[in-house]
This record gives sequence, C-alpha cells and structure tokens, in this order.
Amino acid sequence: MTHVRVRGFKIFRDRHGQPRCYHRATKTSVDLRKTPLGSVGFFAECARIQQLAKLVGRPKPGTLGLLIKEYRASPAFCELSARTRADYQRICDFLQPIADTPLTRIDRPLVVRVRDRMVELHKRHWANYAARFLSVLLGWGYDRGYMSSNPAIGLKSIRRARGTPAANRPWTDQERETVLTVLPLHLIALMMFCGLDPQDAIRLPKTALKEGYIDSRRGKTEQPVWIKLPAALVSILGETPIHEAATVAANSFGQSWTSSGLQSSWQKIKCGLEAEGKIGSGLTMKGLRHSVATILAEMGHDERSIADMLGQKTVEMARHYSKAANRTKKIDNIILAFDTELNKRRTEVVKPAEEVSNLPTETGGTSKKLN
Repeated sequence: MTHVRVRGFKIFRDRHGQPRCYHRATKTSVDLRKTPLGSVGFFAECARIQQLAKLVGRPKPGTLGLLIKEYRASPAFCELSARTRADYQRICDFLQPIADTPLTRIDRPLVVRVRDRMVELHKRHWANYAARFLSVLLGWGYDRGYMSSNPAIGLKSIRRARGTPAANRPWTDQERETVLTVLPLHLIALMMFCGLDPQDAIRLPKTALKEGYIDSRRGKTEQPVWIKLPAALVSILGETPIHEAATVAANSFGQSWTSSGLQSSWQKIKCGLEAEGKIGSGLTMKGLRHSVATILAEMGHDERSIADMLGQKTVEMARHYSKAANRTKKIDNIILAFDTELNKRRTEVVKPAEEVSNLPTETGGTSKKLN
C-alpha cells in the first residue's frame, strides 16, 4: 500500500488486507475503489469531507452533561455577565447527578421534577431560576438540532405562598439611618442614593466618577447607567479615607470588596441589629434598590424614568421594584376629583336647580324658593 498521510484521516488495512480510510471526527469513509489511495481524486474527496465537517460541526452531544459542556463553551454563555455565568454554573452543579441522562429522555415531567426538587433544597427563587436556565439550555440545543423540542419552554414559575414576606423589601427611613452608622458609609451611600445593585456598587471603578456623574453599566444587563451624584453622596465620598483600590468602595484593609466578603460582613451586622430590635427581619442590601424605586414612585415619577435610573431594560422590572410605593397623595387627589365629579357636577345634571325646589321636604310638603 502506498504510504499516504492526510491530517484528520485514518488510513489502514482491514483484516482482509484491503486498504481503508475514514475521517476521524465524523467517521465518514472514503471509497477507495472510486478514488484510489494517493490519487488526485482521493485528495479531492478528503478535502470535500473536511469542508463538509466544518459546516456540519462536531458530533451531537447525546447526554445532558455533554450538552451543558457544549453550551458553556459557546459564545452564548461566554458573553453573559460574570454574575449570570456564576448563577448558571450553580444550576449546572445541581444537575451533575443526572448528567448522564440521554437527551432523548429529557421531557416536560423530568424538567418539572428537577424544579420541584430544587424547591425542597434551595427554595422557590432558585427553583424558578433552574427552570429558566433549562429553558435557555434546551432551547440552545434545539436550535442546533441536538433535541427534537424544548420541553422547558413556557413552564410556569412557582408562585410565592400567601403571607410570605416579599424578597428584598424596601428599607424604612429608620432602617436606613440605623445601618448608615454601622456599615462603610460610602458603600451604602452608592446603593442608597443611586440605586446601584450591591454587586455593581462593590465593582464600581474610580474611573466611573466623571464630572459629578456616575458613568457606568449595569453588570447584569449591560444597560448604561448615567447618574448625577447627589450632593449628600458627594459629601460622603469627600470624607472617605484615601485607599489604593481601583474601586470606589474599599474594605477596612483598603482593598476592593469581594461578594463573599461583603455578604459575610453584612450577615454579622444584620443579625446583631435584628437581635437588638433596631431593624426588621428580611432586610437585604438589594432592598435599597427597591427603596429608591419606591421613593421615586411616591414622588410621581413614571416607570420608564425609574427603569432608566436603575439601569433596567424594561419598565416591568421598574414596576416590580416600585410595587410597594405608598401612593397615598396620588390616591387622595383621585378621590377628591371623583367626589367632585360624582356629588357636584353629576348631581346638578340629574337634579336641575328649578326641580330641586319641588322636592318633598321632611314634613311632607314642598320646598319654597326664598325671595
């Protein structure tokens, strides 16, 4: 047999001594009877198979674990924010025990069982998040022909039980003042006055402060954030100790905060204040974003403006953040206008002045017009 080598192809003799050749990646064989080994036709056929392999792509993953591996290596995953990738990875770790499940066996009931199991172990929020991730993952696989359908699409979220306190509730004025005295002032102020997410606040670089504004992007949505620094925040930042960290906020060691470090410090402080009765239960740092949205809604600002302030793409999230707003003043004005319309204007139409004089009096007679 002529000694020929072609990258990506295996050339050998079978047990009958006949030459054989196939493409390693796709297992596509070359018909050496039509294109003899080493001939021009042979090399042309090898080139055709290689080109076809580039168009078809790699072999389809057959299990959930391989699908996750393919997805995590794709631009669709790599271009997500660091926070989203970390959250998705947490779901992937949870799915590891069923990684060997064939894609052909993944159906709607299996997705529901995964979600319900997540409820038992990690509560409602992560269960709904797992369902959304599976919808993204399986949808990505369906678009590439790895699956015949996406069984997770359109799955309803588990609703919060009646009477369960809402997550990330707004802070009261007293709670804000209390916490300001025990946490790094400049860090809390970024969240309190500008509505920054805790993750965005600890990562905000010093270069984002420009000419009295915060010029940055929301970490999770990549939405631009352009906020004028309130006078109170300017004053607080001016009194912040000088540090070498690249971020605006720094811990007691003069270094940038980490997510775990901030959560650890916050939990210790929060538990202490709750035990002393100085704050209510269920307080979270992200609740300060809800506080900002609530105050803006109470001031009468529209949802689009609130969404722009918080770096949200849609007004639905602004509506979610500001749903606890006390719109008492707005409702008072509505009731006053309704009372005027119902008891004055409409009464005068139904009961003209000349007819009012003929109405029965309490004694059974008719009223007389006074001269």
